[in-house]
Amino acid sequence: MLRNALRLGALPILALLAGTVPSFAIDVAKSLDVAAPPAKVWATIGDFCGIGTWHPAVEKCAPSTKGSAMLRSLSLKGGGTIVESQTSRDDKAMTYTYAIEESPLPVSDYSSTITVVPSGSGSKINWTGSFKAKGVPDTVAKDVIEGIYTSGLGGIAEKAK
Repeated sequence: MLRNALRLGALPILALLAGTVPSFAIDVAKSLDVAAPPAKVWATIGDFCGIGTWHPAVEKCAPSTKGSAMLRSLSLKGGGTIVESQTSRDDKAMTYTYAIEESPLPVSDYSSTITVVPSGSGSKINWTGSFKAKGVPDTVAKDVIEGIYTSGLGGIAEKAK
């Protein structure tokens, strides 16, 4: 009886402790081989606000700055706006990293890198991200970001033909 009481008494404490454990980052990585040379693919995606020309979910992109940071405001088809800041860039290595500043997406602490590398006679586009789920289970947040990357890579491949 005492043993059961101790177990039952421990449950609320364990539940409380579980609620205070910080959530872990979720990592997503998607890649796509494209038949176009790296320079042509980078010309398609290298402009930070060029996403408005190749991502099917983006209606338009408006560039701006905040101090020395380059920002882009993405107006989404169907409504909603995402504001992102470019946190690093290397044109020679054909890569840039960005973070979400404001968004309706179910993520927080989001950072992502998109890179173009040679692959055979064409290119490989690598798009990686790290974030935490916000208000939804991890699997839902991961599915949302994977969907964004998959449709974006398809848009890049179509535009870089």
